[in-house]
Amino acid sequence: MDNWDEIRTAFQVARLGTVSGAAEVLGVHHATVIRHIDALEGRLGVKLFQRHARGYTATEAGTDLLRVAQTTADQFQQLEGRIRGRGSDVSGELLVTSLVAFAPLMVPALTSFRAAHPDVVIRFLTGDRLFRLEYGEAHVALRAGNAPQEPDNVVQAFARQAIGLYGHKDYIARRGRPSGAADLVNHDFVGHDDPENRAPFYRWLQAQVPYAERVVFRSEDSRVVEQALLAGAGLGFMSTREARNHPDVELVMEPKEDWTSPLWLVTHVDLHRTAKVQAFLAHLKSYVASEETC
Repeated sequence: MDNWDEIRTAFQVARLGTVSGAAEVLGVHHATVIRHIDALEGRLGVKLFQRHARGYTATEAGTDLLRVAQTTADQFQQLEGRIRGRGSDVSGELLVTSLVAFAPLMVPALTSFRAAHPDVVIRFLTGDRLFRLEYGEAHVALRAGNAPQEPDNVVQAFARQAIGLYGHKDYIARRGRPSGAADLVNHDFVGHDDPENRAPFYRWLQAQVPYAERVVFRSEDSRVVEQALLAGAGLGFMSTREARNHPDVELVMEPKEDWTSPLWLVTHVDLHRTAKVQAFLAHLKSYVASEETC
């Protein structure tokens, strides 16, 4: 099989389910997509797709092709990421990933990094899934919790983010300030929608109050939880760094050591020593150090 354009086209049709979607991704006319599929099916002597009114659905043979093409696409993406990061200059895309909860730390650090290196384009990717550094999905990852164990990654201890229990002044005026841990059962909280969330401060809260009854505003998105705290919906957890940006938020309970989890900087071994990655790692560490002394 020597026509990779046809295979790539079939891969996109299988992935997206429509000719128009594949044509848009590939930057070709939809007639080209149809021609590639017809030619590939003719060459292989099998039907790769079932055509229907809503689009194309892969047959068993098409699914097999999709698996092989996915592996090939991942390998090309990995190669592209490695080549892209090999330059000796600090330029081009810098892909950084973390949980969205760390955006208040990462966004200003990334902004000041680009101010120092204007030839860099920042891509800051957030999400709960682990981005695959070995496939070039990111140059640098900031992760929390246990030390990452993926092979071929360089893992560096970074920091521990202090977390306190806070309440908006309107909530405290309305409900009062807890007199201690025993009084927390008389208060409302904002928090994660999953009672089994593994964040250490949520595990602590689960031991103090009946989660289902007292956590009255919940979301899977930390940004929503933060907005609920700022709206006075209940007491909630926030990093001390972020709390400094909100003068109407009052500290209810000092940060505890067992509310924190270690943060790790993770890079792939193939990109770790590139100029761009090393420059950003140095900048981020310097930025956090300067913030802590303010």
